Amino acid sequence: MNTFLLSQMLQQGGGSGSQQGGSYSYIILMVVLVGVMYFMMIRPQKKRQKEEQEMRSSLEIGDEIITIGGIVGKVVTIREEDIVIETGADRTKMKLQRWAVNTNVTKTEQHRKEVEAAREAAKSKKDKKEKQISDSAKEVEEKIEK
Repeated sequence: MNTFLLSQMLQQGGGSGSQQGGSYSYIILMVVLVGVMYFMMIRPQKKRQKEEQEMRSSLEIGDEIITIGGIVGKVVTIREEDIVIETGADRTKMKLQRWAVNTNVTKTEQHRKEVEAAREAAKSKKDKKEKQISDSAKEVEEKIEK
C-alpha cells in the first residue's frame, strides 16, 4: 500500500523537489521551536537563578532571612559557603549553607519601600502638574470672561 502512495506522488510531480522544500520547512520549524523554548523557558530560569545567586552573595550581617525550609532568622556570621543565623526569642544559633537561603527579607522590604516612595513621588508630581494645568485653564477662562 505504501509503495502505491509513493508511486502516485511521483507521478503527480511530488518527487524530490517537494521533498526538499518539506525538509527545509521542517528544519525552519525546528529552529523556531527551539528559539521559542529558549525565550519562554530557559532564559527566564537563568535570569531567576542569577538573581538568587546575587541575593545570596550580597547577604550582610543583620539581614533577616527566610530559608527554603521556612526558618526565619537574622544573619550573625557570614563565611564563604555557610552562614550562622539566630532564630527565636531564645536566640538559638543555626549554621546553614548559603544555597539554603530563599529570601532576604531586609532587602525585600527595603526594595518595597523604595518602590512605594517612587510611586508617591510620581503621584505628587502628577498631582502638581494637574493642578498647574487646572490653574492655567482657570486663568484662560477669566481672561475670556473679561
